[in-house]
Amino acid sequence: MEITSITIRKMGSEGKMKAIVSVTFDDSFVVHDIKVIEGNNGYFIAMPSRKTQDGEFKDIVHPINSEFREKLSGEVMRKYYEALEQAEQHQMEVVAEN
Repeated sequence: MEITSITIRKMGSEGKMKAIVSVTFDDSFVVHDIKVIEGNNGYFIAMPSRKTQDGEFKDIVHPINSEFREKLSGEVMRKYYEALEQAEQHQMEVVAEN
């Protein structure tokens, strides 16, 4: 299964959630609401989840092996850092114009 598209749908600087991401696989299947989270040990991705009756959060979709989890995480984080860099460049251009 190949990752064919990663879209950063929303970025924020407030709080621990830094971005919401959609990932398309094989140009055929998309997973929305993957989150980029700033944790105590750095950034990580959190898969879409729902709250159970017990108050726990359970992933709705997730990789089933560590190899694919690392690939997915690496690609999402690479795209996040690219988007972050583009946003910073755009902000510097806007400041320079004023």
